[in-house]
Amino acid sequence: MAGQSVVVVGAGQAGSDLAAALRSGGFTGRVHLVGDEDAVPYRRPPLSKDYLAGSAGDADVELRPASFYADQDIDLVLGDRVVEIDRDRRAAVLASGRSLPYGRLVLAVGARPRRLPVPGADLDGVLTLRTLADARRLRRGLRGGARHVVVVGGGFVGLELAATARALGHEVTVVEALRRVMSRAVSDPMAQYLTEEHRRRGVRVLTGREVTALRGDRRGRVRVVELDGGERIPAELVVVGIGVLPRTELAADAGLAVGDGILVDGRLRTSDPVVHAIGDCARFSVPGRTRRLRLESVQNASDQARCVASVICGRPDSYAAVPWFWSEQYEARLQIAGVTDGHDRTVVAGDPSDGRFSVFCFRGERLLGAESVNRPADHMITRRLLAEGGAVPSPEEVARPDFDLREYRRRHQPA
Repeated sequence: MAGQSVVVVGAGQAGSDLAAALRSGGFTGRVHLVGDEDAVPYRRPPLSKDYLAGSAGDADVELRPASFYADQDIDLVLGDRVVEIDRDRRAAVLASGRSLPYGRLVLAVGARPRRLPVPGADLDGVLTLRTLADARRLRRGLRGGARHVVVVGGGFVGLELAATARALGHEVTVVEALRRVMSRAVSDPMAQYLTEEHRRRGVRVLTGREVTALRGDRRGRVRVVELDGGERIPAELVVVGIGVLPRTELAADAGLAVGDGILVDGRLRTSDPVVHAIGDCARFSVPGRTRRLRLESVQNASDQARCVASVICGRPDSYAAVPWFWSEQYEARLQIAGVTDGHDRTVVAGDPSDGRFSVFCFRGERLLGAESVNRPADHMITRRLLAEGGAVPSPEEVARPDFDLREYRRRHQPA
């Protein structure tokens, strides 16, 4: 691998972790890490929390200091982007005109926010939160006298942002088009708990409601959010968090297979075996699932980065990490182990009223995963059980008043 060159397209969590893992894994060839933002690779989760609240600055969200890349002989290219993949010449062509030859190419291009398809979506004060630049604009908006904040979308980012804005003293309304918040991510009991927690803190949460238009003043700044049915909500700041779209254009233009993401095999290879895709843009197979998934999480990005680094370093293995996620809203730290969509039964362990409980999600008798609030032991043990692929508790066992997951793990721990 000494003479091979690796080009990593995308300098987010996945791309930065891949470059670092290549060096720690003994790769001695050239490593080019190309990012279209000017900022040194950074962590996204704090953007909706500590960074937005002002308790963290730019340096606090950096994944690694700028000096790391120079010390590790990683060519960090910022403020430029790959505009073409020439698979015949095995070269990545940058907007600046530079051409980077590769032995392996890794697409870690992430995703972009969905736009709100209503009149007024381009008014001043209508923002998204995906990048560090977005977070800077939003932080200025919150500090700039915006009293009423409307968050369109009740997913992870929307609810985290709502919690931060409310803690800063703003009047906050969350508008979710589906019948419950976080409907694609958590169970009914967990969605109900989170909704009640936000309402208890003074956030107005509207579900099953759609935004039909945004109205502005004469200066072109947003002032009103109109909903179906005619309701008008005052707003000096509107944040749109209605999901993301994977960036597949570069791959599609290069003739690679795409479909709600860049399609990859068990070793995260695209339809071209020397081109990989990882992170939010990759659609991959999950053990025990009949369809490919695309996961948007730090864990997925980091684990896939390490997997591809191992493949490139000559230690090929299939990607089989157990997915996990987390979110922080007020004092609630939500941790999710496994992919729980498709469950048909839930069992709650603990008492939601005291803010410490877990929702175990099953399909039939099979445990798919657990959603835990302020019960980190449940989260970690569930992750281990799912990773081992051995015995897991049944719904009936979890439902017993005296059920203890630690004791279950001890009794069923592999020899």
